[in-house]
Amino acid sequence: MKRIHLASVLLALPLLFLPGCTPKEDEQLAAKPVIYLYPEEAAEVTLKLDYPGELLCTYPAYEDGWQVTAYPDGTLLDGQGQEYSYLFWEGADDLEYPMEEGFVVRGTETAAFLREKLALLGLTPREYNEFIVYWLPQMEGNPYNLITFQQDAYTEAVGLEVTPAPDSVLRVFMVYKPLREPLPVKEPALPSFTRKGFTVVEWGGAALPPD
Repeated sequence: MKRIHLASVLLALPLLFLPGCTPKEDEQLAAKPVIYLYPEEAAEVTLKLDYPGELLCTYPAYEDGWQVTAYPDGTLLDGQGQEYSYLFWEGADDLEYPMEEGFVVRGTETAAFLREKLALLGLTPREYNEFIVYWLPQMEGNPYNLITFQQDAYTEAVGLEVTPAPDSVLRVFMVYKPLREPLPVKEPALPSFTRKGFTVVEWGGAALPPD
């Protein structure tokens, strides 16, 4: 089984041009996660990943975790006063995700589908537009895509420790597979999300190869 390469997007900058962030020859290219922090007031926040794979690239540098000053509007400052919109990491692992339930979507209808479903899941326009900017070029040219949202499986596999503890956490993880023809799958009910207090939001995903 090929290893899934997990990555992310720095605004609209393609990952293929980020030094140190390109996949190895035997890995799948995917994109994963960016992490937003929204405290109720300015706070010193520490984050640590419990990731069952190899970290390949982080921004800012992960070292023994991230330590940032977070502000209510999502702005982050590191110890040197450098500003960030979110935290980024990528890695390679052998995680598997169930694909028995999902949504079969025409490539040309991907943008509208993602806007609707990501908003339902709880992402703001800023967050879901950054998601779409990265994923749409990879998906809209496919005849169809089998799209799944893997919050439970992803959260169980990839731990995220945040100090101080947030009041609400949203982790959206999409796994999709290109299809030549539509296939019958059961569509799951997607949960909604309510933000309260100190909120942590994460989005990302992985692309599986077509059959």
